Amino acid sequence: MALPESAPPSRPPLAASAQDLSDAEFAELDELLAGIPEPLEPLDAVMLDGFLAGVIVQPELIATERWLPHVFDAGGHRWGEAEPTPEQARARELIARRHTAMNRSLAEFGGFDPLILEPAEADESTPPPDRPEAPALDATTRAILPWVAGFEFAASIFPAMYELDDDAVATTLTRLYRFLPAEGDEEEATAALLAREHPIATLDAAIEEVVACVGELYDLTAPLRYQVEAVRRAAPKVGRNDPCPCGSGRKFKVCHGAGA
Repeated sequence: MALPESAPPSRPPLAASAQDLSDAEFAELDELLAGIPEPLEPLDAVMLDGFLAGVIVQPELIATERWLPHVFDAGGHRWGEAEPTPEQARARELIARRHTAMNRSLAEFGGFDPLILEPAEADESTPPPDRPEAPALDATTRAILPWVAGFEFAASIFPAMYELDDDAVATTLTRLYRFLPAEGDEEEATAALLAREHPIATLDAAIEEVVACVGELYDLTAPLRYQVEAVRRAAPKVGRNDPCPCGSGRKFKVCHGAGA
C-alpha cells in the first residue's frame, strides 16, 4: 500500500511508568487493596477508579498526599510508614499510573475507559447492601453503582464542586448520581424524571453516560483548576532614574535602589 507523501508524525510510545494499567494489573491492584489489614477500610479497584475521576475533575488541583490516604482507608488513616513494604510501594505505583493515564485521556480526548464490571446474573435481585428494605437494583445500576459511589466519595471529601454556583455542574452531577440509591422524596422524584425523559436501556449506554458526565465536569472545572492569578504590585514600579520614594530628593539608583 502506497503511503501519502506527507504522513502525520507518529507519537513516541509512552514510558512504562506512564502507561495505563492492563487487566492483569487492575486485578493485582484489587488484590493489594483487599489485603490491607483491618481496621483500615480500603476502596476496591472499581470504587478507586471512580474516586480518581472524582479527584481529577475538582476545580482545584489536589496534591496526591491529600487524596491517597483515603484510598487505603475511608477515614484517611495512613497505610505504611516512611519505609513502605514492596506491596505498599507497588500499590502506590499502580494507583499513580491509573491517575496519570485517566487525567491524560480526559485532557486529550475528553473521555476515558472506566473500570466497570458486569455483575453476575445470580445477583440480579440483590437490594442495596446498606438498605436491605429498598427495592432490588437492576443489573445496569448494580454494575455502575460502585464506580459512581467512588466518585461521590471523592466529591464528599473534597466538596469544592458542590460549592460552585454553576447550574451546568449541578445538572451534570445529577445525571451522574442517578445511578446511586435515591435518598428522600426529592431525589426519588429527580431519578424518576430522568428515567422517563432520558432512559438508559443497556449497560453500554450507562457507561457512555458516566464517561460523558465526567468529561463534561472536567471541561467545566478546567478554567478554575488551571487558573493562574496575576500578581498585582502594591505600588507602581520605580525606575532607576526616578526620584526615590523615600523623599530624599536623590535618584532611586543612588538611594534605596543602590543595593538592587
